Amino acid sequence: MIRRVPASDRPERAKRTRKLAGALVQHEITVVSGLATGVDTAAQRAAIEYGGRTIAVLGTPLDRVYPTQNKDLHRLIGNTHWLLSQFRSGSPIRRSYFPARNRTMALISDATAIFHASPNSGTRHLEWEAVRLGRGLMFLESLDSIGLAWARERRYYGAEVLADANLDPWLANLDPRVVLADDEFDLD
Repeated sequence: MIRRVPASDRPERAKRTRKLAGALVQHEITVVSGLATGVDTAAQRAAIEYGGRTIAVLGTPLDRVYPTQNKDLHRLIGNTHWLLSQFRSGSPIRRSYFPARNRTMALISDATAIFHASPNSGTRHLEWEAVRLGRGLMFLESLDSIGLAWARERRYYGAEVLADANLDPWLANLDPRVVLADDEFDLD
């Protein structure tokens, strides 16, 4: 079953994403994301618009575009930035490719910032991989304030809460690659 994330939360998430992506670009940090709808799209578009660098880690082969509404962004990133896929061209798109993509994003990044992750979202794979690999993991203050059990657990493992008050110090200590993550779909 696939469940949509409520649309009422998306504009605010996109605004926060653009703000963070802009700050990352100012600090010459490459934005790594999965080319999904929502935060991924907003982060990569903002990185490009602000003159920064972005890497799209795909859950598909390079010759397949998913979601199809990101066809133009896929082409733009492929022509002027970097598309990364671990799947052979011509391969069918498989559901299992997306957790593998998330693992790859965590592997090539020094830190991951989580904007939204419901209990069954694919972002949960990404944040756990970041912890498992010893990468920095941050999640928005709004996620911490609603008392999510997974957020409390990840803080135990060293995850940090990201807020306006600590954004500049966090950026000053960040290595040059970071993932911005969100799932528009929850997978049950």
